This record gives sequence, C-alpha cells and structure tokens, in this order.
Amino acid sequence: MHASPHVTAFAGPHKVAAGTLHTVAQTLKQLVTRDPSAQILVFDDDSGSQMDLNLHGSLADVLQRLPREAAPTIDEPAAPPPARTAGRPKLGVVAREITLLPRHWEWLATQPGGASVALRKLVEHAQRGNKAHDEQRQAREAAYKFMSALAGDARGFEEASRALFAGKQPAFLACVQEWPADVREHVLHLAQRGWSESEER
Repeated sequence: MHASPHVTAFAGPHKVAAGTLHTVAQTLKQLVTRDPSAQILVFDDDSGSQMDLNLHGSLADVLQRLPREAAPTIDEPAAPPPARTAGRPKLGVVAREITLLPRHWEWLATQPGGASVALRKLVEHAQRGNKAHDEQRQAREAAYKFMSALAGDARGFEEASRALFAGKQPAFLACVQEWPADVREHVLHLAQRGWSESEER
C-alpha cells in the first residue's frame, strides 16, 4: 500500500483544505457539491507540484480512484525472520550503465568488494554529505512551483523568484508581503526548509 501524500487545496487565492489526499478529497467533494463552479487547484506539499484530482461521481467513486492509503500500524507479535539461505542477500540492486574514465575504473578495481560496493559507498556518503543542501534545493523548487501557479501574475513575482533561489530570505519576504494571505502563508511554509541558519538570521 502507498502512503497518501499530504496536499493543500486552493479555490482561487483561498486555502480550502489541507491534509492527506483522502481527507482533502472528501472536503473538496462536499465543496464542489455546494458550488459546482468552484475552480480548485490541489498541490503536493512535498514537491509543490499541482495534482489532478477527479471529483466527478459520488464520494465513493472519488475515493476509489485514489491510491490506497497505508494500513494503520497494529501492535502484533513480530513474525519470525525468514530462514537465511546460501548466496548473496537480495539488496534490490538495479543494474544500469555508467560511464567513467579509465583511471576511475582502475581505482574502483582496487577497492574492497569491487566496483559496485565502492560506488554504493560513494553514493551513500554523498547523500549524507549533501542532505541539507538537497533539502534546501527541493524546498525552494517546491515553493517556486506553487507560487508560479497561484502568484505568477502577482506583483513582485520575478523579484521573489530571484530572491528565493539566491537564498535571500529578507528580500523574498519583502516581495511576497502584498500577496493574498493564504498564498503568502503557504509559499512561506514550503520555502521554510530552503533557508540556511545563516540566512534566517
């Protein structure tokens, strides 16, 4: 089963729902039943991307079209681990082609465990070392996607975009002050992880 993403829905510049996809879908179905002309946009809070949500039909129809939510955790005795078998463990390894210079292959050939093990270690080390930077980049991209959809024509949008990607938090805050309150609040929420501690001070 898949975990339901956390989403936020807007009708024009007003936030009308937020929560898991299933919870928001129920709220939006009630909203469009009362006001069929409502123009609703739904955004994934992790990526800032707009999502398609088909609200046609009954509530049961709407919910049935959604990905299944993860089952709730139930305290049960842990199942015994499967018996170990001979051979290499299944790591979910995916074989793909990469291109390296000869000196890179020569170095990899000298590493304990061979080239694949060495490359996995290098990637995991890079992931750990770049985690904060990657989270900042993803937060800024999410904020930009959202504000492009709902504030692309707003005053100060271009300046806000430049300030966002330059990491200039005070300038960014100044640019979005005149935006509709719900839009401003959500874009600031999405961008929050995009500022380093030095930028926040």
